[in-house]
Amino acid sequence: MKAAVLEGNEKLIYRDIETPQVTAGTVQIQVAACGICGSDVPRVFDHAAHNYPLILGHEFSGVVSAVGEGVENVKVGDHVVAAPLVPCMECPDCAAGNYSLCKHYSFIGSRQNGAMADYIVVPAANVLPIPEDLSLQQAATIEPSTVALHALRICNYVAGKRVAVLGCGIIGLYTVQWAHLLGAEHVTAISRGKRGLEAALKIGADDTISTDGSMEEALDATAKAGYDYVFECSGSETTIQLSLRLVANKGTVCFIGTPKKPLTFTIPQFEQINRKECIVTGSWMSYSAPFPGSEWTDTIDYMSSGRLQFIPELVHGTYPMAQAMDAFCEIHKGATKGRVLLLNNI
Repeated sequence: MKAAVLEGNEKLIYRDIETPQVTAGTVQIQVAACGICGSDVPRVFDHAAHNYPLILGHEFSGVVSAVGEGVENVKVGDHVVAAPLVPCMECPDCAAGNYSLCKHYSFIGSRQNGAMADYIVVPAANVLPIPEDLSLQQAATIEPSTVALHALRICNYVAGKRVAVLGCGIIGLYTVQWAHLLGAEHVTAISRGKRGLEAALKIGADDTISTDGSMEEALDATAKAGYDYVFECSGSETTIQLSLRLVANKGTVCFIGTPKKPLTFTIPQFEQINRKECIVTGSWMSYSAPFPGSEWTDTIDYMSSGRLQFIPELVHGTYPMAQAMDAFCEIHKGATKGRVLLLNNI
């Protein structure tokens, strides 16, 4: 088969490799579409890969091409997605259903070979069937949606509240959608890019504010009271610090985005946590019991019914899998807005 193999830093080569075969309890998937996550980019350009050679790719969809002994949840020909986390299922965190916190996990596309290939073999427990009338390109964005939904659940999200979402990449846009679908009183999307803000209005935001402007406008939208929930989705120092300014007294700030450099807070910035008595939490990945969790089954259900929308702005563009390095270079130089999908012709 063909695969985009990361052989060293800045060395992503599309070449022939041996096709992985099923063993007991595993499923072989012919890959249709694979998204390039922001976490994949430093693995290619910043020496962040766990090992070489490595096949990246953890946001993917495809068609079951073979099943190993004992597999009963899917069959050959099924359209599927796969959860990329492979938890140990034995540690205290796994026993409590907190699979994202497993210390002994593997991960498809970073610690073991991923889906930037013609075929991938994964544990059957990770595979979820999807309706055949759901686009396989749309299905490749299910994983980012599960990340957004998991964040709401980490915050014990309840309807009827004011929500701010900072950052309108694909996870931010799915956070906007979920907040709206689950009954927010008002959703404000805050981001730098015009394209993301326009997309947010299409899928549930009540208003949008550019980070290039004054944030007093954001507070004015709440009569200076602040937001009950603030979801930070970009990982930038500006929006991370802004989150604490925008949250209401007794509100919740949830950090979904991952910063790329060290952060500092002034004493007044940090003091807002104390003075507002707000809850500050992180959200990591997208899993709950029973594995992989209702984040996955609910996303599939909402996408299948059309309630969770797939709009063009979610995806910047598509590339053939053979042009994976070209796609990574476009992302690395900042030329993309939205997810990039790598496609196989199946």
